[in-house]
Amino acid sequence: MSDLLVLAADPAAWVALVTLIAMEVVLGIDNLIFISILSNKLPEAQREKARKLGIGAALVMRLLLLSTVAMIVKLTAPVFTLLGHAFSWRDLILIAGGLFLVWKATKEIHHNVDPDPGPDMFDGRTASLGLTAAIGQILLLDIVFSIDSIITAVGMTEHVPIMIIAVLVSVAVMLVAANPLANFIHANPTIVMLALGFLLMIGTTLIAEGFGAHVPKGYIYAAMAFSALIEGLNMLSRRARHKREGKAG
Repeated sequence: MSDLLVLAADPAAWVALVTLIAMEVVLGIDNLIFISILSNKLPEAQREKARKLGIGAALVMRLLLLSTVAMIVKLTAPVFTLLGHAFSWRDLILIAGGLFLVWKATKEIHHNVDPDPGPDMFDGRTASLGLTAAIGQILLLDIVFSIDSIITAVGMTEHVPIMIIAVLVSVAVMLVAANPLANFIHANPTIVMLALGFLLMIGTTLIAEGFGAHVPKGYIYAAMAFSALIEGLNMLSRRARHKREGKAG
């Protein structure tokens, strides 16, 4: 309790907390986009359940990882060297997660643009299998994003209470934003393709970081924000055109 009081009276701790919350929320966007796209593939009655389970699992994983901070820090230690580059467990996890995101996004893009797509693994006729598969894939990506999130937190502060508060706040934001974001993506089909493009970019970035090529997150999120702005203008343009056509008709 005394340690918490000391932290509460330390301005530097508050600055670290606000900064870390902002970072965790931004990192959570990647996780949330994936959960939104995947849950929208399920029957409507199961979508909210899948989102809550996915975000709840993300919270549990982050808190469990925080309880083993010492072990998480060791994940950045090299385990083998290949072609002059030392790979750590974190690198391998990022590469695996990135490859999975690229594969999943590419598969979904192909399913959306193919005029005669094959049977989808989330076919509504097999709802229970679809839900199980969706939760499994969400859990897999939760592990990748959670490890990246905790390593980021460890790099920004050494105080575990600050990390815990930041994680709780970021997950609460994800819970609040999950349904509105998923519904918005579902109601605007062109947004789906944009979001899948984001997943491709995020997956490629994870792979690059796994191979030691640091990509500043600011560039990635600036590109995502710019793309979202352009798509927003396109949506406004389409609505204006429909209104003009309606009046003309």
